[in-house]
Amino acid sequence: MSEPMNAGSLFVVSAPSGAGKTTLVKLLLERDSQVRHSISYTTRAPRPGEQNGREYHFVDVAAFSAMRERGEFLEWAEVHGNFYGTSRLWLEDQMHAGHDMLLEIDWQGAQQVREIFREAVGIFIMPPSVAELEKRLRGRGQDAEEVIQRRVAAALGEMRHVGEFDFVIINNNLQEALDDLCAAVRASRQRFAKQAARHPEVFRFLNIQ
Repeated sequence: MSEPMNAGSLFVVSAPSGAGKTTLVKLLLERDSQVRHSISYTTRAPRPGEQNGREYHFVDVAAFSAMRERGEFLEWAEVHGNFYGTSRLWLEDQMHAGHDMLLEIDWQGAQQVREIFREAVGIFIMPPSVAELEKRLRGRGQDAEEVIQRRVAAALGEMRHVGEFDFVIINNNLQEALDDLCAAVRASRQRFAKQAARHPEVFRFLNIQ
């Protein structure tokens, strides 16, 4: 799919567990009304406070497998023993309509998305250090020590893929990280292909593609 076909931008945000991605994305969506959150499907159980159809579409493994076999997912991945996937048709419709869409997925899913949407903007959220990451995971008070150590080990593997992304936000200070995230989103909208798709009348007299 070539970039000029879609007036809307696609933002792919990834991060290791504990880097602050969920909080930053929530604040971005509150600040920038042009960005819409793509709601993924998952087989994991809802966490306290989560609602079906808001944070995720929660389905069982059988339903997820059936959707995957029908080719309904843009990307899907298994993370910590659970499956996650993004509806391709719905996402394409939203972008054709000019909406900026945001995906929260892991690096594996980001690779799959880039194979179809070459213009997707990759943003990776990094913790300032592994020690700080571990401190944040402990601060949640939700996981046993074994789970925390497993998540830290997984995070190290995930962070080795940071070079595959266009922007890297180091979340040492929440407000600064949010400002950086918003700046990356605004800058990405100014690419020529997006401006030409959103405002063709501005460029029409130049007779260029």
